[in-house]
Amino acid sequence: QVQLVESGGGLVQAGGSLRLSCAGSGSAFSLNNMGWYRQAPGKEREWVAVISRGGDTVYAESVKGRFTISRDDAKNTVYLQMNSLTPEDTAVYYCFANKGGTYWGQGTQVTVSS
Repeated sequence: QVQLVESGGGLVQAGGSLRLSCAGSGSAFSLNNMGWYRQAPGKEREWVAVISRGGDTVYAESVKGRFTISRDDAKNTVYLQMNSLTPEDTAVYYCFANKGGTYWGQGTQVTVSS
């Protein structure tokens, strides 16, 4: 089993930055793809970014150029650096990791005020 715990969410003004972290434990070694989804109030969960075990990254168009995903396999951790935040980025952010199946964190709230 893999356990994922997110941190780093909070309240920030528009134009500001936040860095989310997602630390894996349990059997969280040799994880394959890792990434982030988000879910805004009243909306479906939206894919944000993914990073492969080799470091290849893909971003949703809505965050491209503003968000950067990275990982530290020595710490079994994936990060999401979020810059130039807008109120439309307000959501609960969930990390995920693939290893056989897909594992999810519990989510961290990001609120961007205008």
